Amino acid sequence: MTDQQTKLQAGDPAPAFTLPDADSKPVSLADHLGRKVVVYFYPNALTPGCTKQACDFTDNLDLLAGAGYDVIGISPNDPAKLAKFREQEHLRVTLLADPEKDVLKAYGAFGEKTMYGKTVTGVIRSTFVVDEQGKIEHAFYNVKATGHVAKLIRDLKIS
Repeated sequence: MTDQQTKLQAGDPAPAFTLPDADSKPVSLADHLGRKVVVYFYPNALTPGCTKQACDFTDNLDLLAGAGYDVIGISPNDPAKLAKFREQEHLRVTLLADPEKDVLKAYGAFGEKTMYGKTVTGVIRSTFVVDEQGKIEHAFYNVKATGHVAKLIRDLKIS
């Protein structure tokens, strides 16, 4: 099997996961059954684009939570780096560590991508909306760090 994963689509079951959060406590997708969950994958904590995206999610967390959505951000960083990211940027979203990249790969959020005109292998910035039953409702690949949260809120018709 290559690193190039199949892309998830609406209606697919969301791949189950249990990963450590910034405090090294296990968090499972199953913990959120009965709620909608925005699961977003980002390349690297404490970098400009990922900071902008995480801050946008934090700034809109009350709006999203009020509409019934939990928010989980997943990166290959370890819990210690995630804790530093959370503290430094005052983040309120749940940040999970996937250093083995198993969950990233299961969601098709790790593989070949084009960066500055070169093909590289890495995290594909992606966002998924999982419904109350654990099925993919929306799958967005290659999203932009800036403006993505506002677009997501429009797409989900949250006001």
